[in-house]
Amino acid sequence: MTEIFDFGDDLGPTKVIHVYEPSIELRAILVIDNVAAGPSVGGVRMAPDVSVEECFRLARAMTMKNAAAELPHGGGKAVLFGDPKMPARDKQKLLRAMASSLRNVEDYIFAPDMGTDEVCMAWVKDEIGRVVGLPRELGGIPLDEIGATGWGLAHAADVAASFCDLALRGARVVVQGFGAVGKHAARFLIDKGAVLVAASDSRGATFNADGLDIHALMDLKQAGKSVSDYAGGTRLEPEAVIDIECDIWVPAARPDVINEENVHRLRSKMMIQGANIPATAGAERSLHESGILCVPDFIANAGGVICAAMEYQGAGESMVFPVIEDKIRRNTRSVLDAAASQNILPREAAVDLATKRVKRAMNYRRYSLFSSAPGFV
Repeated sequence: MTEIFDFGDDLGPTKVIHVYEPSIELRAILVIDNVAAGPSVGGVRMAPDVSVEECFRLARAMTMKNAAAELPHGGGKAVLFGDPKMPARDKQKLLRAMASSLRNVEDYIFAPDMGTDEVCMAWVKDEIGRVVGLPRELGGIPLDEIGATGWGLAHAADVAASFCDLALRGARVVVQGFGAVGKHAARFLIDKGAVLVAASDSRGATFNADGLDIHALMDLKQAGKSVSDYAGGTRLEPEAVIDIECDIWVPAARPDVINEENVHRLRSKMMIQGANIPATAGAERSLHESGILCVPDFIANAGGVICAAMEYQGAGESMVFPVIEDKIRRNTRSVLDAAASQNILPREAAVDLATKRVKRAMNYRRYSLFSSAPGFV
């Protein structure tokens, strides 16, 4: 299959690398979007249907995310074609070969993402050493285990609630994608008094208007089962969670799950985006016009990359939660204040905030002397 890369702008991408080794059925793509602030950090996403376009969009989201969080890193992303549930031996072979192929690409730092975890990053470390999101035994901070991204999402929701006259205590929450991000977002929101009424994964969904037992759901996932196996709820198809009326809807799975074809079905007061690019631009505009507050992905879900950046600088686990809380609360309030005062979409305010920070970083780089792009001096 041939893919034509025909998008980009004055921010990037700076590199697009295809990795292919037919003898082991390795096919991967790396997009390094912008490295003005420092080497790019972005997860390795593993799925059978990833693409160069998705990789670029995710890399750009990482540029925005790292800039908004004021981290010394640019944005990048890698995608690996394959079933993340393949036998561990086969998965290890692919990850090691991919890392080895990218050994000399020093402006990209590997990190976990959907379909990969800290064990995968341990394999990468053994091959090339340039990685974050490692197991504790290797000096890392296992961000998925501690729920760094979910912690940030809960604080984004707490700030956003005041912008739509919502109290978190008693707020009804739906989580689409009850995985590493979604389960912790639910856990931390419940700690703030919210009620989880529905959750889904790739195999099904469950619903109970009186609330779901978060610990029972987490135990099911730990045992390799689906949330739809939960005994105390009504079993549904995965996409049915879009139709459940709630106060907070958290997409925490794949891109574009909310789009122009299904956005009219969403009945919520706000969406806190746990996944990267979970809604199309048209869908976000429809949500805005319908009065549904949408906190953009790279503002709300930056907890994971903040944690990763701190790990890379040698910080300990106990240090990350206060920093994540501070950065995400400040950025969420700044973006929503700007959106309200300027009567624009929250994403427009967020992109403006992050882009200005990226361009300021670009001004300090040598290549800014030769550029006439807007924002340069």
